[in-house]
Order: sequence, then C-alpha cells, then structure tokens
Amino acid sequence: MEFHPSQIPIIKTYEIKDVKAASESALDMIKIGFEGQKGGFKVIMPKEEKLAKRIGFTVTTELNFMLRKNNQERNLRYWTYHHDEKDYAIVLISGNVFDSLGL
Repeated sequence: MEFHPSQIPIIKTYEIKDVKAASESALDMIKIGFEGQKGGFKVIMPKEEKLAKRIGFTVTTELNFMLRKNNQERNLRYWTYHHDEKDYAIVLISGNVFDSLGL
C-alpha cells in the first residue's frame, strides 16, 4: 500500500478560515513543539484557491520563521491534499518523527 498523509497520527487539528487564524495556529504549533511528539499537526482550510494558497503560505512561512528565531530544528515535512469535497488539508510533521514512524 502506498503512503498517504492521512495515515500520519495527528496531535492537533486546526480548522482555519482566514489568514489571521493561520498565524495564530502556527504560533500554537510552535508552543506545542514538533520534536518528541508521536505525530503531526493537521490544518484544514477551505477550497477557495486564493485563500487556501494564502493560508498554506502563511502557515509554512510563519513556522519556518519562528523555528529559526527560537533556534529549533527546522526539519519539517508537509503534504497538502484534498481532505473532502469542500476542504484542503496540510499535514505537518517533524522529519525525525516521521522517520521514526516508519511510514
């Protein structure tokens, strides 16, 4: 069977409807932390193309910036996929945690 990001265990799911909420969720992910977890984070966003692109860009950019600012490991993996008929999802996980899962 081939790998799909929905197989990754999820620690917390964020349903994001706007760019401000994307920044807040990225900050929350940093507070919780990526290393030492048993899974990743899921961001669910509407399938409005421009909004989804802005949300995805905001989440990934904010995470990268905050990890660098806090001198934390920036080895993140993420996948974007069709979650359901009306939503996209991004799954984010530490590269080390992903490797330890053996998926």
